[in-house]
Amino acid sequence: MLTCGLVGLPLAGKTTIYNVVTHAGAATKAYAGGSADPHRAVVPVPDSRFERLVEMFRPRKATPASICVVDLAGVSPGESRGPAVGKDLLTFAADATALLHIVRAFGESFVPHSEGRVDPARDWRLLETELILRDLQVIENRLSRMDKGRGKRTAAEAIEAQLLERCQAHLMEEQPLRTLDLTEDEHKALGGYAFLTLKPQVLVLNAEESVGHDGADLAALAQARGLGYVRVYGQIESELADLLPEDRQAFLEDLGVGRLGRDRLLAEAYRHLGLISFYTVGEDEVRAWTIPTGSTAVEAAGAIHTDLARGFIRAQVVSYDDLIANGGTLAGARQVGKLRLEGRDYVVADGDILEIRFNV
Repeated sequence: MLTCGLVGLPLAGKTTIYNVVTHAGAATKAYAGGSADPHRAVVPVPDSRFERLVEMFRPRKATPASICVVDLAGVSPGESRGPAVGKDLLTFAADATALLHIVRAFGESFVPHSEGRVDPARDWRLLETELILRDLQVIENRLSRMDKGRGKRTAAEAIEAQLLERCQAHLMEEQPLRTLDLTEDEHKALGGYAFLTLKPQVLVLNAEESVGHDGADLAALAQARGLGYVRVYGQIESELADLLPEDRQAFLEDLGVGRLGRDRLLAEAYRHLGLISFYTVGEDEVRAWTIPTGSTAVEAAGAIHTDLARGFIRAQVVSYDDLIANGGTLAGARQVGKLRLEGRDYVVADGDILEIRFNV
């Protein structure tokens, strides 16, 4: 399952954004009793196509795509280690598929790192430095263990050390590993280290209407560095859940956003990670599946079950739009030639509805 870790400086509003995304109602205060165990919630991915398919097929079970969201305690500038039950705080983030970096754009004079002013780009750089320092620490520890008690590195260790030293030199230039030119094999070799600066990152501007900071500098920074970006009015949107849908929509339009912050944030995470959804439908279950853009039919089959990939014969495919345009039935799509058979190398498109034919 896709896991997104919320990271940020203290008092950036991470738990507020967590509540916007999950509707969990977690207390927006420092973790109590010296514990920094993170809040966790699995949330369905907003998807109007999936909801329409459920209405059409009325299955006994409906399973949307989902994301695990983890809310982490803040990381103070100058300390890449936190108080979480004696553990490295950022170890929690290491297991995340992607990082949602919450950046403050609301006016609170008591925020210790604020220098009395709102500066999202500055705050992003402060935490980015902490992530870089944590990755450097991981490399230094590994290289030290490699050399400890040995006269000479093995051939495999020499190759590993060479790659790590390249990463180390890049980080020493205050550059994240996601900007280092790495081959696919090198990416795989580094996978076990869970480097934080190698993870995809979406910048989430936690805005307040009265402050008037439009986040243009942070949006430009995100674009220049290849990061995702979304602006959410955290405090306001966390209070919208109690409103009637029509009142909520009017409020969002007044803010100039149109869609709920959770919908925009999760959609941006999907876009930035290069993910798409395909569907399986029937009386028993309608289900949304998440796969990387560019996945083939046999890879989509494997996402459902390894046996389907192993015994793959072909896939019956119709796009969501074609299904809707032809009466919302597979029979209607078949009559106009929109329900077709595809081989294992067919590249699945976002919104495709698949039935896998296989034999094991």
